[in-house]
Amino acid sequence: MNDISALVERFERNRDAYLSGNYNETQLRREFIDPFFTALGWDTDNRQGFAETYKEVIHEDAIKIGGYTKAPDYRFRIGRERKFFVEAKKPSVNLKDDPSPAFQLRRYAWSAKLPLSILTDFEEFAVYDCRIKPAKSDKPTVGRILYLTYKEYETRWEEISNIFSKDAIPKGSFDKYAETNKAKRGTAEVDTAFLTEIENWRDLLARNIALRNSLSQPELNFAVQRTIDRMIFLRICEDRGIETYGALMALLNGERVYKRLCEIFYRADERYNSGIFHFQKEKDRREEPDELTLGLQIDDKPLKEIIRNLYYPDSPYEFAVLPADILGQVYEQFLGKVIRLTSGHRAVVEDKPEVKKAGGVYYTPTYIVDYIVKNTVGKLLENKTPKQAAKLRLLDPACGSGSFLIGAYQYLLDWHREWYVNNGPEKHAAGKQPALFQVAKSDWRLTTTERKRILLNNIFGVDIDPQAVEVTKLSLLLKVLEGENAQTISQQLKFFHERALPDLGNNIKCGNSLIGPDFYAQQMNLLDDEERLRINAFDWQAEFSEIMKAGGFDAVIGNPPYVFGGNYGIESIDKLYFKKRYVSGVGKINLFTLFIDKSVQLLRIGGLVSFVIPNTLLRVTSYSEAREFILKQTAVKQIVDLGTGIFSGAITSSIIILLERQTNPLENITEIRLADLVKIGFWTCGLSRI
Repeated sequence: MNDISALVERFERNRDAYLSGNYNETQLRREFIDPFFTALGWDTDNRQGFAETYKEVIHEDAIKIGGYTKAPDYRFRIGRERKFFVEAKKPSVNLKDDPSPAFQLRRYAWSAKLPLSILTDFEEFAVYDCRIKPAKSDKPTVGRILYLTYKEYETRWEEISNIFSKDAIPKGSFDKYAETNKAKRGTAEVDTAFLTEIENWRDLLARNIALRNSLSQPELNFAVQRTIDRMIFLRICEDRGIETYGALMALLNGERVYKRLCEIFYRADERYNSGIFHFQKEKDRREEPDELTLGLQIDDKPLKEIIRNLYYPDSPYEFAVLPADILGQVYEQFLGKVIRLTSGHRAVVEDKPEVKKAGGVYYTPTYIVDYIVKNTVGKLLENKTPKQAAKLRLLDPACGSGSFLIGAYQYLLDWHREWYVNNGPEKHAAGKQPALFQVAKSDWRLTTTERKRILLNNIFGVDIDPQAVEVTKLSLLLKVLEGENAQTISQQLKFFHERALPDLGNNIKCGNSLIGPDFYAQQMNLLDDEERLRINAFDWQAEFSEIMKAGGFDAVIGNPPYVFGGNYGIESIDKLYFKKRYVSGVGKINLFTLFIDKSVQLLRIGGLVSFVIPNTLLRVTSYSEAREFILKQTAVKQIVDLGTGIFSGAITSSIIILLERQTNPLENITEIRLADLVKIGFWTCGLSRI
């Protein structure tokens, strides 16, 4: 309290000087804002020496992009979880009446899906409910739930401390205050709004491309998806300072928008080397180049509408702070629909049959992803060196938009950085291929080369949906670029002759995880080309030959489909195939039991599989064969009861199951006990909770 009194007294004494335009934001932050939050218990200077990943307060450089800083001035975190932003302005700015600073703060926090954030110049202190979708026309009072001046700090310090102090966060006071002050109307969360946005873009592009070009249905879906992915990728890179801000916006001036857009795409191929931009055949690259999209005819009008909605003031999104898991959640829903061509060659967007059958798309909450990753990847990394960790192979066989692979990749990045820092960072920052570089004192980061190496060595995924495969790649590639800027990317091209991104064609693949190529021989006379394309058989031995020859994957993680049937080819003609190849392929087949079966087959001895699945596995009679398979092939290491409601809109009761493949897991289970477990279920194995 004495510290705050001294700050208030100093501000009052020199107020005229501070309110002059000569006193800048940097001075204010150092002399007033930092001490203010230090008094609230936050380690604003990182005196505890935490690694970058776990710093309580992240200070952003004031790099201007399009008239605005690229990120909020302060990010306050508990562990790795962002809790609120603080945007600072110099005292000469009138925060009470000027709408621009409030709009800027709200864009940041709304895009990051944070409930509350703070706008302050020390003279004024405003708290905003940031769940209300920001609009350029909003008055500064919209969403403002608390407004104080510096003269009120001493008398209301207890109130401020009870909400925004470091100690208040774990006690739940911050969350309770946010919930109590939640706006009753006008809220539109960023994931819902962005989904609506890109669905509108898909509709615009699909109708126009179908009208102007003669394409098959798969070609149309590919062209629309790839165009949207490329524009989102480049726009995110702009807000992160990797691409020149406004490069896409410049296309609004003049005609032939798509031709000029393709020139940007072509340059991006030279710069990034990712499958998103791949237009020429290259040595040692398995994927065929995209020879379709650069030759398309697309009218200017739909493209200009999309581009306009990517930028301020039309766009409420701040892509620099849009979390990876939010982008994944949006895409997971987006991928639940497909473009279909009518007999008149008109494009219509509709739910995929398997999504309609399953009752919707259900995205795995981040905390469940983190739990599964920690108990598989974390377990496998214990007592290892980076050289040993390079041999780990991690798989999601139904990767969707890539949430589990992103979680696993982030865990690996954090682990590697911490290991290098704890084992002589200077030596790991030297040599021809350094793993680290130093940003500031005690602030070490992984080089892009090291981030790419980890991704290519450790992360693997398969999905039957080609669009999902591309989205997973997009999400992983954006994760590689975190922390990069235009200068570092250019340096790689100049000095190392190395493009910024890896080719993920050998890591993330499209195919049916449950059906092998032998299926075609069995059903050859019953399948037309469309049916073969839909089934999309996948040869694990050929596609991941080195991994399978070495014994299999080290961990398989994910959230497999829960449906009876679906587009994995489970129709009446297929049941004999599943019965021959899967112990659980009998009776009324559910995909999740087949995925457990298949995943165990893909594991090396000692490898781990962990899925979030329905709790019906534990007791329902029709899954007795699946339970028997699990008990005979694996050791049940953990079953976590998640209850109901973890998936929005679904009533399924879910569990996390963790299994270890073993050569003789039944050593300690009698035949009577085995029969008992198979018959009545796993309830007697014991359940825990997260």
